[in-house]
Amino acid sequence: MLRSAGVVEVVKVSSLYETEPVGGPPGQGKYLDGAAEIRTSLGPHDLLKHLKQIELKAGRTPSDVRWAPREIDLDILLYGDMVIDDSELTVPHLLLHKRLFMIEPLAEIAPGALHPILKKTALEIMKGLATAEKR
Repeated sequence: MLRSAGVVEVVKVSSLYETEPVGGPPGQGKYLDGAAEIRTSLGPHDLLKHLKQIELKAGRTPSDVRWAPREIDLDILLYGDMVIDDSELTVPHLLLHKRLFMIEPLAEIAPGALHPILKKTALEIMKGLATAEKR
């Protein structure tokens, strides 16, 4: 679904990670998390619109409950070295450096990917989070 002729080319895909839900209503099942490195002709805002269309086609149902269970959730974690913070999009993802379930798959496929604000690599951030979770 992510691949779109002339629009999105998938370069690398991480393993899938089964994780416990973070936030949201109680009683949720586990999630499957992963990351993909892509090449695209779309700018970041148009890519976000494209991802939202994919979510709808995959059966995602709108919910007013924050972090409610969902069929699919596609996020832009990084977009090169861009920093974007507007009403539609925040890049790098606002919680990327705080959520092991986000950074671990990213570090698997792009350990040297640099967080443009923190100036740390995905691998450095992941190691820091993994150490903090052990405490």
